[in-house]
Amino acid sequence: MVRPLRADAARNRERVLQVAYETFAAEGLSVPIDEIARRAGVGAGTVYRHFPTKEDLFRAVVDDRIRGIIAWGRALLHDVAPGEALFTFLRTLVLKWGATDRGMSEALAGAGVSVEAEIPEIEDEFLAMLGELLRAGQDAGTVRGGISVAEVKALLVGLQAVQGYNSDAATTVIDVVLDGLRST
Repeated sequence: MVRPLRADAARNRERVLQVAYETFAAEGLSVPIDEIARRAGVGAGTVYRHFPTKEDLFRAVVDDRIRGIIAWGRALLHDVAPGEALFTFLRTLVLKWGATDRGMSEALAGAGVSVEAEIPEIEDEFLAMLGELLRAGQDAGTVRGGISVAEVKALLVGLQAVQGYNSDAATTVIDVVLDGLRST
């Protein structure tokens, strides 16, 4: 049986994940674990106790970030009108989180880390949540029928590329794409 972490250990783990995410996104994956520990205000032993290897830390950071996005996407179904939840999700993910997460994505790609290969179940969970948002919008009559989850994900990937290519144009481009997703 796995015992739950003590409150202080759980706080330290969360702090390490947050600092590692910010550091990897800003500086790439070459930052030593000792430096991440220093920035998080914990000893290197604390980091190694939670994440025995740097690869374990990478995986945990990505897993934590994507699980947070999934939870937020599902919360939108309750916090926003169901017909608007998908649009809010896409707009926010691209415009608000796009730049920061792009840094992390580039860092992972540069190190040859594949989210699908490292944490395959997270892709399934993400697509399931995206499907929930899509179905809610289609059921509410605000999202066009005949659009699949795979197509929405392709649009999301394209919008993130636009955000990285020209962040000034991203707002206009996402408005055009979202208008195309709306039912007529």
